[in-house]
Amino acid sequence: MANVTAQDVKELRDMTGCGMMDCKRALVQADGNRDEAVKILREMGLAKSAKKAGRIAAEGVVKTKVKGNIGVIVEINCETDFCGKSDKFLELVEIIADTILDNNAADPEALASCKASGTEQTVAELLTEKIATIGENIKIRRFVKMDGVLTGYMHDGGRLGTLLRITTDKPDDAEVQTCAKNVALQITAMNAQYICKDCVPAEVIANEKEVQTKLVEQEGKPANVAEKIVEGRLRKFYEEVCLMDQKYFKDDSMSIAKYIESVAKAQGCTLKVEEFVRYERGEGIEKKEENFADEVASMIK
Repeated sequence: MANVTAQDVKELRDMTGCGMMDCKRALVQADGNRDEAVKILREMGLAKSAKKAGRIAAEGVVKTKVKGNIGVIVEINCETDFCGKSDKFLELVEIIADTILDNNAADPEALASCKASGTEQTVAELLTEKIATIGENIKIRRFVKMDGVLTGYMHDGGRLGTLLRITTDKPDDAEVQTCAKNVALQITAMNAQYICKDCVPAEVIANEKEVQTKLVEQEGKPANVAEKIVEGRLRKFYEEVCLMDQKYFKDDSMSIAKYIESVAKAQGCTLKVEEFVRYERGEGIEKKEENFADEVASMIK
């Protein structure tokens, strides 16, 4: 058997885009012959994954998962809605979520070198294998890990998701848990961007004020009322983007702040929203537009 070095494995990986262990196995099977190893990888369907890596992945799933006092929200993308709903893809999503929970990776790049939970492969190797077997580009786009009293919520099969952290002295209280779930649902449905007014960056407020001031000027409003109109529109802005100022979706006679306050008072406890992250699948990703003829042509290449 030929002596397969780490450099040999690296070079084969650079050529094919396949995982380190797959490259090593192919080189061992090929007795060190690189061309033969490439052929073996191609026959296994693995070398094709490198070509798929450049294709746009804007579908997929936003997954939230909580284990005890640790939780994660992660967006994993693929190319088609069909793939995003498949068992193979959803199994991969579960593995990735568990791997994030089990490790302290700061970002997807760092996660790639972590051992995938329940396997003997790294995350990078597992992704390469799944790209080859599923036949689509797959990417771990982003994730956030939290610890504390957490609630996760997913909507529309993972098109939207929210991970919420609260502080309370009664974390096991059923009404408190229901409140947290309702707040997570509120964030997801109403697209809250900040917890409260004090959380909105000064530059965001300044920009919104400038926009509204110019709009009022274009409307030809008198100077003596223009400032009050701008102030009113800023209040409306806060009601749209700040969680605590939003109307509670189950009872629009009260704000979310009043709803949380009412639950805390009824249960005799402290209850505060500390942090949340909301993801929408594919947001910010520019999808490639193809006509039907181009799509058919791409499928038969």
